[in-house]
Amino acid sequence: MWRTKSGREVDFVLYGPEGFWALEVKNTRTIRLSDLNSLRAFKQDYLEAEVCLLYRGDERIEIQGIRCLPCGEFLQGLVPGRPLLAHTY
Repeated sequence: MWRTKSGREVDFVLYGPEGFWALEVKNTRTIRLSDLNSLRAFKQDYLEAEVCLLYRGDERIEIQGIRCLPCGEFLQGLVPGRPLLAHTY
């Protein structure tokens, strides 16, 4: 977990030879702009990071440059030896 002094937090931060990611998980079927605040703050501090919001919805969408993926799709796409978000492009 990553957290700012003001209390914004990102659920998962992953770093390795294949890249640098921040993942936020929301238990919602509908994304609100405020759901993206923590990822936007993270991206400001770490420009090289890929950021992604995982949620219970059915659509793969991008909002303000942040990928938003259904949790199930994300989990099904995890394959050993393949970069974390390779299946989302």
